[in-house]
Amino acid sequence: MKKAFLILEDGTVFQGTSIGSQREVISEIVFNTSMTGYLEVLTDPSYAGQAVTMTYPLIGNYGICRDDMESERPWPDGFIVRELSRLPSNFRSTETIQNFLSQYDIPGIAGIDTRALTKILREKGTMNGMITTEEYTDLSDIIPRLKAYTTGKVVEKVTCREKYVLEGDGPRVALLDLGAKRNIARSLNQRGCQVTVYPALTAAEEIIAAKPDGIMLSNGPGDPKECVSIIQEIRKLYDTDIPIFAICLGHQLMALATGADTHKMKYGHRGGNHPVKDLTTGRVYISSQNHGYVVDTDKLDPQVAVPAFQNVNDGTNEGLSYTGKNIFTVQFHPEACPGPQDSGYLFDRFMNMMEVTKNA
Repeated sequence: MKKAFLILEDGTVFQGTSIGSQREVISEIVFNTSMTGYLEVLTDPSYAGQAVTMTYPLIGNYGICRDDMESERPWPDGFIVRELSRLPSNFRSTETIQNFLSQYDIPGIAGIDTRALTKILREKGTMNGMITTEEYTDLSDIIPRLKAYTTGKVVEKVTCREKYVLEGDGPRVALLDLGAKRNIARSLNQRGCQVTVYPALTAAEEIIAAKPDGIMLSNGPGDPKECVSIIQEIRKLYDTDIPIFAICLGHQLMALATGADTHKMKYGHRGGNHPVKDLTTGRVYISSQNHGYVVDTDKLDPQVAVPAFQNVNDGTNEGLSYTGKNIFTVQFHPEACPGPQDSGYLFDRFMNMMEVTKNA
């Protein structure tokens, strides 16, 4: 097995073995605490521009089942694991993780101390790194390259190329694909909705002209402030009376479109075990999350929006309810995949909002 190295921008070097592609890549290094669901993590478009460290020590033991993919391909720049199971055992499996990574030219590294890596990222914050099979003795040229890396405008990279429709005989929902996981559209479609999925750069006028019963803003990758033109279109959607439900990046963009602010977190929330509190009922739900940015509640105008959910661990904002509007947004993933189904009821809330608005 060929040697591989993970070099962090603080100069830390981990040595392991190469898995997947052997090309060299620089990316933002993040960690995910999910114990299962590595395929859904790999195919979540929100990881575009990042290399994902799985904190669970054994990954790949149930192989790859393409029916479980959350998009048409994997999106991370790299994949980092402690131990890779090279002989999966699962009747649904069609191939191994290493073949899957190779097929899509994604480099990875196995055999490193992911616990030590995660502790570094928690203590020092998310940082950039390089996965390489080259053994560099001098990092003086490498470190500046790592520090200079940015994810850039990744939403345009992951969104669908043209609109498409999932047929249904219920409410008509316009889903703006900012990097949507399949289960968002599926969760609506299973409730009878006819879902029209639009590319991220679609003009608000086109969506409004279709007269949808509701609008869904999806999850997606990158810094929300990079999405300047999309934010302008979302403001136009806000100005209508159409019910809107937004998840993750969509939640952040709606906040930015209405005058709030966002900032980058130290190391973000990524995993299937994050507790969030509904501030209306006081009930706590375990949620699936994947984000590195958060809405600033101290810069929130209560005449525009008020906090609706809060992270129990660190007190950060997990959702907003918009004053005088049929709009609510959440930072976490009610469609899960992977993760708990606790907050799936939010789709039912959206269904009820559309029905009440239609009959008003």
